[in-house]
Order: sequence, then C-alpha cells, then structure tokens
Amino acid sequence: MVETGPGELEGGGRPSPDADRGAERPDPSIGSGEPPTIRGALRGTRVLVTGVTGFLGQALLERLLFDIPDVRVVVLIRARGSQEPRARLEELLGRPCFTRLRDREGAEGIRRLLDERIEVLEGDVEGELPPLPGDLDVVFHCAASVEFDPPIDEAFRTNVLGARALYEAVAASDSRPHVVHVSTAYVAGVAKGVVPGTPLEHDVDWREETEAAISARRAVESQSRKPELLDRFMARARRDHGRAGPKVVAEHAEEARREWVRKRLVQYGRARAQTLGWPDVYTLTKALGERAVEELCAEHSLPLSVVRPSIVESALQVPLPGWIEGFKMAEPIILAFGRGAIPEFPGIPEGILDLIPIDLVVAAMLAIAARGVATAEYFHVCSGSRNPLTFLRNYELVRDYFHRHPLPERGRGFFDVPVWRFPGRRRVEQKLRAGERLMDAADSVVSRLPRSSRTRKLARDVDRFRGRLEFVRRYADLYGAYVEAEVIYTDERTLALYESLAEEDRRDFVFDAAVIDWRHYLQDVHCPAVTMALRFPGPARAEPTVRVRPRENGVVLAVFDMEGTIVSSNVVEAYLWLRLAELPREQWAGQVASVARAMPSYLSAERRDRGEFLRSFYRRYEGASVEGVDELVREHVAELLLQRVAPGAVRRIRQHHAAGHRTVLITGALQAFVEPLRPLFDEIVAAELGVRDGRYTGFLASPPLVGEARAAWLRRYAAREGADLALSYAYADSHTDLPLLRAVGNPVAVNPDVSLHRAARRRRWPVEEWEHTRGTLRVLVPEVVPS
Repeated sequence: MVETGPGELEGGGRPSPDADRGAERPDPSIGSGEPPTIRGALRGTRVLVTGVTGFLGQALLERLLFDIPDVRVVVLIRARGSQEPRARLEELLGRPCFTRLRDREGAEGIRRLLDERIEVLEGDVEGELPPLPGDLDVVFHCAASVEFDPPIDEAFRTNVLGARALYEAVAASDSRPHVVHVSTAYVAGVAKGVVPGTPLEHDVDWREETEAAISARRAVESQSRKPELLDRFMARARRDHGRAGPKVVAEHAEEARREWVRKRLVQYGRARAQTLGWPDVYTLTKALGERAVEELCAEHSLPLSVVRPSIVESALQVPLPGWIEGFKMAEPIILAFGRGAIPEFPGIPEGILDLIPIDLVVAAMLAIAARGVATAEYFHVCSGSRNPLTFLRNYELVRDYFHRHPLPERGRGFFDVPVWRFPGRRRVEQKLRAGERLMDAADSVVSRLPRSSRTRKLARDVDRFRGRLEFVRRYADLYGAYVEAEVIYTDERTLALYESLAEEDRRDFVFDAAVIDWRHYLQDVHCPAVTMALRFPGPARAEPTVRVRPRENGVVLAVFDMEGTIVSSNVVEAYLWLRLAELPREQWAGQVASVARAMPSYLSAERRDRGEFLRSFYRRYEGASVEGVDELVREHVAELLLQRVAPGAVRRIRQHHAAGHRTVLITGALQAFVEPLRPLFDEIVAAELGVRDGRYTGFLASPPLVGEARAAWLRRYAAREGADLALSYAYADSHTDLPLLRAVGNPVAVNPDVSLHRAARRRRWPVEEWEHTRGTLRVLVPEVVPS
C-alpha cells in the first residue's frame, strides 16, 4: 500500500450518475436547525482509516484519538520487512505527531488506547485485503500514490484499482458507512479561471485507461528486449565497464534495460495524462479514481463525500505548529532555495500557489464525516479563492525569511539566497540545457585527466553541480504545471459547512482558510519547521574509515592490488626499467621511442580489456632470458620497486599481520617483478609467462587475473582456505577492480580513478590516499651531456 506523504497534493474526483453537474450551490441542508457537534456526532463510532502511516493519515489518527470520545479506529497497515503491523503502529504513536496525546495519556494510557480503541488489520489496497468489520460508520481513505511521475501502471494500481478494491471490501462487509474519499483539487486538470467543487465533467473511460495502463508494462518490457535496444545497452555498459569483465558488463546492461523500462513507463504516464487534459499521471489517476469510486458507491448505496485539498503543507496549529513528516512538495524547493542551489525557477508571479495547512484539511474531513449525506458531495479544502497567496508573494516572504535567518554553510559562513527574475519556462529551460551541456563537457574532461587527489576533487565538484542541475530539472518538470497554473478553486460549499457548525466546533476544528496569515505561517511556522534540521545540524556525517579488527576465529583475508595501490608503477614502466638496465645508455632513446610508438595501440586495448592489453604488451618479452630477467630485477629493479612502495601501504599491511589476517597480493605484473615484495605477503598471485628452453615465449601461461577474474579467484581461494569474505578486506585503485571490492565485506578504494571514486562514494566505502615516493635510481638516469 502506498501511503500518503507530507506536503503532497491531495485530491480526486468524478461525477456520480445522478449528481448535479451545474454550478456549485450550497447544500440547503447545511445550516438548517441546531447542528450537532463534531464530537457528539462521531462519539463512539467505528471508523476505518487507510494510509495511517502517511502524513495525512497520521494527522487524522491523532485528532480522532485526541478529540473524539470513545471512537474506535480500525487501521489498515501492511507489514514492512520483519516488522509486523502492530509494531509499526506502536512505533507510529511514538512520533512527534502524537506528542500531545502521549503527554495527556501517559505510557499506560497509550497502551490502553492500543488495546481498547485501535484495531490493526494487516492489508494493502494494492494486494489482498482482509475481511472488514461489518459495523463501520465512517471510512477515511487517505492512502494513495502521491508521486507525480510514477510508472503509469503503478499509479493506476494504487489510485484507481486500489481505491475501488477498498470500497468493494467495504460493501462486502455489509457495512454501509459514510465514505470520505481523499482526492485532490487538481483533478480539475489543465484548467484556467474559477473551478467549483462539483463533480468532474469528462468522458474518459476509467476502465479502458486502466486496462491500457496495466498492459503498458508488458508492452514496454517486450520493447526493451528488442535487439537494437539490447545492443545499445550492451555497448554503453561495455564502454563504461568493459575492463571489469563480461559479467559486470552484463549486469550493467540489464540494469540499464530496467531503468529504460521505468523511464519509458513514466514518460507513458506523463504523455497520456497530458493528452487527456491533466498535467501528470498523479492527477489523472486521482480523477479517474473518483469516477470509479462514484460508480461503486452508487451501486452499493454507500454515502460518498469527496474531499479535494490543494497543496497540503505543515500544520498551522494542530497537533503542533509546523509539524510535518518528511518533504514532498514545497519543502525540497524551499531548502534548495535557502542553500542557493536554485538560481531560477519557472512560475507565473501572479499565479496562485494554493497551499493549505494539514490541520485545516483534517478538521474539514472530520466535519464532513460528522454530517449525514444522501448523495455524492464534493468539498474543496483550499486557500486560493478567499485568501490567495501568489507565487511572487510566496517567493518574497521565503526570501525575506532566509535574508533574516540564513542557513549555515558548514565551515563557510552562510548561504546566499538567489534573486529570481521569473523569466518564464522557456528561458529557464534554455539555462538548464546550457548547464547540462557544460556538465557533460566537464565530465568528459575530468574522466581523462591523470589520476590524482586534485582530479578526484574536480570530479566531486562536477558531480555536485550536476546534482544541483538534476534537482532543478526534476522539480521544474514536476511542478511547472502547478506554479504556472492560472486557476482558482472555490470553496463555497466548505465555507458553508464551516459556518453551519456550532461555535465550539468553529473554535476547535478550524478549516476556514481565511484565518491564515501568510507572513506568519511562512516565516514563523512553516520555514522554521522545514529548516530546523539544517539550522541546527548535528555533527558532520563522518567519512567512512577503515577499522582493522583483530581476528577472533577462522581466516580473515587482506587482499591488495599492486600497481597504483601499493606501488606507483605499471607494467610499461617496469618493462622500461628492465630494458634500460640492460642496454647501453646510447640505446635508451631508441627503446623508449619504440615503446612510445606502440602506446596508442596498447592504450586502446587497455580501454577495451585489461587482459587484452597485458597479453599484447607481454609479447615484448618473447625470447628474453628467464635467468637474465631475474638477475636484472635483483640487481637493479628490486631497489627501485621497493622505493616506490607507499609507506601507508606498508603500515596497513603490518596492521593486518598484527590483527592475525592473511595478506594476499593479486597483480597483473610478472612474477619476477613482485618477488621483492614477497616478505610483505603470505600469498602472491601474479602473471606468469610461458618458458621454453630457458627463455620467455611472450605468451602467458594462464589468463591474467584482471577484473571479475580476481573476484572469482578470491571466492575459490576463500572457500579452500576457510576464509570469511564478509570479514575480509580488499584494497584497489581502479574501476576494473570493482568486482574484487564487492566480493569482501570491507572494501577500500585507494588513490582511485574517477569511476571507482564515484562508485565508492555511492556505496559509502572508505577512500584513502596513499602517497608514493617517485623518482628513478641514479643508475637508470642518463648523464646530462653539456651542450
């Protein structure tokens, strides 16, 4: 069950067969006679609430338990992981929303409420519903998918089929409760001018659209498996991850296919909604949900009231000023604006931003539930008609708030808030596209820079700016229709209901939007509530660090890559060390030039597949004497290699030895070159060349351990030695080694390339900088010949 969240647009709507489709007129029953109080009308009733763990559901449950005497509440909650529904409810009652209830009742009183006044049913409107009680008096349906851009089938399953399934279960229970169905004012669709709270007028067939939406996933899944698309996914995965191995490539290709399916279904929903006259699939499905619900309630004689809130935001007063649960609509934009991250945003300055505090919505729902109803009726709960807040005025009030109360920028003073000029959607779109092109170019440059801490910092900067662009893009696309709307939702019917209430109810259950002072609400209530976490931040989130824990039992491995990780060298450099050591100085230039000429082909092979590069490069050893290579390594290369070992690597290897771990070196370098490092490791796995008659053949004796082959070797080695990989460690510097790092419970990225650095940050892996000593032994440096 998808439950309502904070700050979302609530609503829905469809006309019942016999409903009045004319202009909105006050119900003549409203205001006649001495009205019963809300408490009196709902006292001792049995009510069902869905979406109780969401924003609106929590606020409604709190008011029912706090304000309605002897009310018995049935809540529909699904299990979450291993947490049972009852445990979820107990956790819910410990949240800030229920503070005043806990203060009044105490711990013992809360337990009594759980036992005597709340019944928990395990269920999900999207799945199987349990049998419902046969004596329900009121049903409050608050559960909904409140995303603006979900895949089209998911939106229809929740907002149309889920609502209808719930009311079918109600009808099957033989209850005939008053159904209070939460929809949204925006079910009116793409409209201009005044929109009354009446049944929707459209001829869209909700059954036909639902069937098409549900079948869309099968069609899109089938399309995603066509050869031309699969080839595209594979080509991209091979380009980005080919060096890590074919299995990793396949995993990312399939991940790309699934993401394509999701985006295609999101696009499907947005396009279909707009062609039918709604801004997005959320408002479309809420509108069609109204139509489906109206038909069912009319068929089963269920009294129906449709409540259509506008943009639901934090509480004005109840349960406490500023109470909000999570961020859904305006809050992410307010926070990003306060942090200077949104330089401009689409929107019509004169347009109405129809905000409504959540406690006004809940009070209206209780008043609606408390009165009898004969036929379907509709209530806008909104502010735009009688207490309008323009987009410009909202911007001015929020900007003034941040000028007086700027958000702290950790270690850098305070954020500067931008000045919006309201240039219009087209100009904002042009700026976004220009920024996206700039970020693509910057990313391309950074990915090709030499590996260094500076390069990694530049990559972080690029990622941060891209994240800001993506944020603005997402919210401009999602909310453009709402901040550019030229529509006013009237609330005459809701006002008439409010004015008909007893004086006690008008005092205790306020839902007249005219009471809102926008300066007070935005600057003293809402903005302080949504910025509190940033204004009083806790300690900075600690960067992941390596903790070498002593071995308690069994075998723990510490696996190290060599080149770029513990040693600042590579197989090309090692080859040159060897050749220059054996050649007369006058032949050095020729040897270096020979390698340089071949480098483009080597680099091309290395980008495709490191194994291919190693096989190609090691052909240069064809005919070399095994004994001669070993002697050159001992006499010249060993000292240079040890000089290049990072001190931090040596310290870490010693820490693992002291902790009782088995140290393992895995490298693509030749066995002869790693012999000087053998005292540091318990196990060394290196490349071996074939030998014939004492000379190297130039061909590897077995495939090189690169990419996912290292992970496969490690898993086999661990199984043979009885090692626990979940407790083991791995250190590597290249995205090629991603499979190796993923194979252990303690992966560490050391001096990583840009791709691995990004992967490590996403996964919250430790990233370490091990400084290497550079330079070449004097015996290998040519003498400077005076000119």
